[in-house]
Formats: sequence, C-alpha cells, structure tokens
Amino acid sequence: MATVLLVRHGRTTANATRLLAGRTAGVHLDDLGRDQAALTGERIAAVPVVRVVSSPLVRCEETARAIVERQSGAPPSSVESDLTECDYGLWQGRRLSDLASEDLWRVVQSQPSAVVFPGGESMAGMQARAVAAIRRHDAAVEAKHGPGAVWVAVSHGDIIKSILADALGMHLDLFQRLEAGPASVSIVNYGASRPRVLATNTDSGDLSWLAQAIPSGDAPVGGGAGAPGTDGGAPDADGGPSTPDADGRRPRIIT
Repeated sequence: MATVLLVRHGRTTANATRLLAGRTAGVHLDDLGRDQAALTGERIAAVPVVRVVSSPLVRCEETARAIVERQSGAPPSSVESDLTECDYGLWQGRRLSDLASEDLWRVVQSQPSAVVFPGGESMAGMQARAVAAIRRHDAAVEAKHGPGAVWVAVSHGDIIKSILADALGMHLDLFQRLEAGPASVSIVNYGASRPRVLATNTDSGDLSWLAQAIPSGDAPVGGGAGAPGTDGGAPDADGGPSTPDADGRRPRIIT
C-alpha cells in the first residue's frame, strides 16, 4: 500500500507547563513548537506528499499547515476526528505531577490495555479508532495515487505510539516502550502482506529517499541493502501517557 508519515504536533504551551491538555480547545504551539513544525515541514518538503490529514485540535492543524506550506504541489488537507487526542476525561487539564500520584497512573504505565480514563475513553478504544482511521485513509490514498504514494497524518503522542504498536505487532501493553516526540516523524508502509515500520521518532535527517517508490513485496532475506540514500539512523525524541519536559523532551503522559 501507500506510505504514511506519522507526525506528532510541535511543542505546545501545555507541554511547556506540564499540563495534560487532552482535547482542551485553544492549545497552540509555542515558539519552540512552531520552530519544530517548520523544521519538520522542511524535512518533508523533499517528498511530494499527496495528502495531509490532521487531528482537529489546533496544535495539529498548525503543524499540518507548516507541512503543507512547504510542499511545492500544495497537497489537499483534511481533518480526521478519529485522529484526535485520547479523551482523558477528568484527567484533562490537570498537572502531570499530580496525576503521577494516582493509582491509575501506574496502570497507564504497565497495563494500558486495562485503562479507562474516568469520564473518558479506554486506551484500547483510542488505539482501535486511530488504527482504523489510518488504514482507511491509507487504502484511499493507494486507490487514488498508487502504491508509491506518500501521505502525512498529524496527530498526538499516544495516538501515534498506538498506531506504531499495531504496525509492529506489539500488544498495547508494550506501547510505552515507544516514543513519539514533538514534531517527530515516524514512517509506516502498509504492504500487501504486512505493515513495515521504516522509521520511528525521527526529528532530523534527510527524507528525500522517500520520493522514490518504496517496494511493497516480501522482506529480503538477510535484511537487504536499505532504502536508497538513507543512513539507517532514526534520532530520538519523546511520546505519551508520557510527558515531555519543558524543552519538549522525555518522561511519561503526552498530548
């Protein structure tokens, strides 16, 4: 199938003050977040993407705009409600330091498949609707543009980590082992026989190799020679229930 670039929004004012924004309206990128989004847009500019799909929350729309503005072909963009942030219910708007003292926090870290946020949704439900949305859009992109097409989905830390876990064949209870930092790019190709995760949590590096069609056949025995023009690296960043420090990096519940 096609190839999707999973982009997390840049750092926000809530990230910087360590609040769990959740679905709170009006949470914008801060100055660093705008710079991060611009850098990500520049990284992706070397790739002719055919569509940009975004969570409806403003921080994702701002990040998506930075990507579209740097594309020479002005790809169409749209909003997908199933890529919105997890509904954290009564946890929304609270300080992460306070939430870390609650019993549910430990379950979020060790057994997220069992978590239902008070007044909100389950993490299993979050993953199911996000994965379904990505696969639906990916199939539509391939049907219209062919298996070499590349598109972008802009979403949130926990959403992206749950999509990556599914693509990797990981149980949701292991998804806290993954990271999805502010404005990071992860890459998944949904091949005919299985998804292939080509990169996770990258925040720098040349993506021009994606402009070439990515083969979607069987995995080469011995690992193959790698994608054309890549160095095989995937820099670090961060992800969520997780929580970035004030500079946009590390710890554990993100939004």
